[in-house]
Amino acid sequence: MRIFGKVRHRPSASWRQATDRAFTLIGDGRYEDAGALLTRAADLEPWLSESWFNLALLHKFRHDWEQARAAGLRAVALLDRETGAPDWWNVGIAATALQDWPLARRAWQAYGLKVPGDPHGKGGEPVGMELGSAAVRLSPEGEAEVVWGRRLDPARIEVLSIPLPSSGRRWGEVVLHDGVPNGERITAAGPSYPVFDEIELWAPSPVPTWVVLLEAAAEADRDALEQLASDAGFAAEDWSSSVRLLCRTCSESAMPSGEGDGEHLDPHDHSEPGHPGPLGHRTAGSGSLWVPERECGIAAPAGLVQGLLDGWVADSPDTRAWRDLEEVC
Repeated sequence: MRIFGKVRHRPSASWRQATDRAFTLIGDGRYEDAGALLTRAADLEPWLSESWFNLALLHKFRHDWEQARAAGLRAVALLDRETGAPDWWNVGIAATALQDWPLARRAWQAYGLKVPGDPHGKGGEPVGMELGSAAVRLSPEGEAEVVWGRRLDPARIEVLSIPLPSSGRRWGEVVLHDGVPNGERITAAGPSYPVFDEIELWAPSPVPTWVVLLEAAAEADRDALEQLASDAGFAAEDWSSSVRLLCRTCSESAMPSGEGDGEHLDPHDHSEPGHPGPLGHRTAGSGSLWVPERECGIAAPAGLVQGLLDGWVADSPDTRAWRDLEEVC
């Protein structure tokens, strides 16, 4: 096969050395130095799709989406196969970041996915792909947190959990995520869901996050607040039971997603009795399964949150109370 007047062949030793060194530098976060080496590799073997795929990958790590799109398009122009190549997935991520919807549609279709709407990919934002639920790891390089969300398309997830304030993320935000899952969560019903790593915030949420201390005599009282918030179009989440503290190895593996209700103690859970997390159900001494004082996150507008809490208490004043409401994100 001749491409650009050259006979296609296996990469040269110089190409391999430059590429291997570049990925070592990428692992150390030295993107500028890696970029020089990958550019040199592309100069050595410009007819190899891998040369441009690697550059597109580097630009993705740097969030330089214009360059990622340009390198990705050069990579797919040199492909030997028509569908399923990861080169197209990287093009799709870059196009989504840039809101280049015709290219995003073309990329997902070339990868082999069905995209509703215009079969020629000339429509707007892809909708209705029905990819289901997934988990996303926010701030994967920092104080990472895995939350649940709804997949809008192959590169975006709408956050449906209420993230902790340390993540800097809010309920309802849309995050751009990487294509390869990094772990999975297994539900009690059996299905498992992939965990994707966040790349960056794609669309912010105007809804602030609040933390409040509840006195809920029973789980039904806590559940009533979560339902009340949901009925209002917002969210409440009992952080005392929904948060698990996991080491990186546990977080990036296949983990059960249970919240710790009941007698089972998760050996991977590193939380402590009396603190947020599944073991927070228990007191350090008695092992009681329910502690009335709960730390709760609420996602709701400032003008609504206090009325929501007051209405919750008014429905059962003998078993419910709240205090110390604070906006945290």
